[in-house]
Amino acid sequence: MPHIVIHLSGQPDAQLTRKVVDRVTELTRTVLDKKLPVIAITVQYIAADAWFVGGQSLAELGKSAFHLDISISDETNTKAEKARYLHEVYDAMAALRGNLHEVSYIHVIDVRATAYGYGGRTQEYRHQQAGV
Repeated sequence: MPHIVIHLSGQPDAQLTRKVVDRVTELTRTVLDKKLPVIAITVQYIAADAWFVGGQSLAELGKSAFHLDISISDETNTKAEKARYLHEVYDAMAALRGNLHEVSYIHVIDVRATAYGYGGRTQEYRHQQAGV
């Protein structure tokens, strides 16, 4: 796991989507030590005139933005790993997006292993079956 949802401001752009997915996947693997076969990512675009920060649209501000939610099993990463992930994802997005607004959020969602899973099995079940 994890499941990652990324919102990007602007119009859909297949090349940007691929670059963002590749970079976020790599950071999720290297910083959070998540396994590639179970990293799932969805990307959605929000028009700049429909995304507001401080009461002004990104179109009015001439800025871009992103929002990233990542759900991971609780207690599988340290505070330091999560802090590094936030920093590196923000820097990566700033490199990929022009004029990135600082108010671009990243939310690492720690989910209890008994309340989260895929393939019809919880992460707690997988943990118990692994004998760890």
